[in-house]
Amino acid sequence: MAGTGRFAPQVLAPDPRGRADMLAILDAALDAVDPYAAVARAVERRGHLLRVEGRSFDLARCRALYLLGAGKAGSPMARALEDRLGERLHAGLVVVKEGHAEPTRIVQVLEAGHPVPDDRAVEAGRRILALAHRAREDDLVFCVLSGGGSALLEMPAPGIPLDDLQATTQVLLACGATIHEINVLRKHLSQIKGGQLARAVHPAWLVTLVLSDVVGNPLDVIASGPTVPDASTWQDAWAVVTRYGLEERLPPAVVARLRAGLRGQVPETPKPGDPVFERTCTLVVADNAQAAQAAREQAASLGYHALVLTTYLEAQAAEVGKMLAALGKEVLLRGNPVSAPACLVLGGESTVVLGEHPGKGGRNQEVALAAALALEGVDRHIQVAALATDGTDGPTDSAGGLVDGTTCARARAQGMEPLDHLRRHDAYPLLQRVGDMLFTGPTRTNVNDLYVVLVR
Repeated sequence: MAGTGRFAPQVLAPDPRGRADMLAILDAALDAVDPYAAVARAVERRGHLLRVEGRSFDLARCRALYLLGAGKAGSPMARALEDRLGERLHAGLVVVKEGHAEPTRIVQVLEAGHPVPDDRAVEAGRRILALAHRAREDDLVFCVLSGGGSALLEMPAPGIPLDDLQATTQVLLACGATIHEINVLRKHLSQIKGGQLARAVHPAWLVTLVLSDVVGNPLDVIASGPTVPDASTWQDAWAVVTRYGLEERLPPAVVARLRAGLRGQVPETPKPGDPVFERTCTLVVADNAQAAQAAREQAASLGYHALVLTTYLEAQAAEVGKMLAALGKEVLLRGNPVSAPACLVLGGESTVVLGEHPGKGGRNQEVALAAALALEGVDRHIQVAALATDGTDGPTDSAGGLVDGTTCARARAQGMEPLDHLRRHDAYPLLQRVGDMLFTGPTRTNVNDLYVVLVR
């Protein structure tokens, strides 16, 4: 059966109609958070007058307009601003994940590695800071931020080599820390995160447009908040180290800087009330809630009783999978909270604590495999999808998984034991073998993860 919309064709298992419905629902969710359309809606231009969420800028009084940015959605966000600003855009530079670049007319697009920063991310940080310093008081600077910006835009703090920053990132990603906790450390090991890009742009006007990839849309966490005040402190950063027992696992130079910060020997990041934020404004142009609502509306149009249950889901991936399966069973067997045919939509982001020798997979693939195990014996009446909205789930080319109660039986028929793969964080080969993988390629958007439970 062919894929639907942006989803690649797969050898699909039982209930092709249900799977087609599921893919249409996921497609609608991704359409709703298209970065180009989101920016175009947020920025309105009539002649020399530019309006962004009620605030007006007279372009005739601006000496120059600049565009900076970082994140997986950087290319389409930049193209939308190019179309809005036209000939007034003086120069621009954005950095995106490798493979996510698209052609632009004026803005230069760089690529860098993700989720661990590389030398290209440092070069991007250096060049973006240099462009920011060119801005003067009568200039207007736009900054576009989206998921992945923390890794893609970097300028290590003095005394912190890139190798140490990479090692720190890998430790944080593997220990089960939340994105909030990870970014607290990132901000205190950088010269560009945590409001420090805004400091470079000051005193020019600075407008930041955000495609949110963090649950709840905390502006100081998304892309590590380079253009907004940083409420976190050196004490908060050290608390993450102690909470996960990382002091002996982090590079000595990183530990030394954190200790120096605790002693007051290293300046803090810019805080709320700092004058560098007097001429700044920030707007979230798309987020997980918009994707979830679009999924619900599409499901309703297909005849399902559809609900959005939450967009604040945060838990271990395997636990999320079991919960999604339980929700499906509740609908199928008890008619709660709605009767079948039903579609339950949830959003958020799960985490995975990796063992010493993990296999291949991502958090959404792990959610899907855990759900498949919990659905055994329910046959194909319940389907669960776990989707990374950026199209890349963890360090893989998969966007997630779409499973039902037959997934595990089909895997065992091919000599694969699902529970063993789950314990080894090795969901990718199993889901790929049975045709329960989701593939989109880079979607060039990123608004967390989306989970859909379909009961037919």
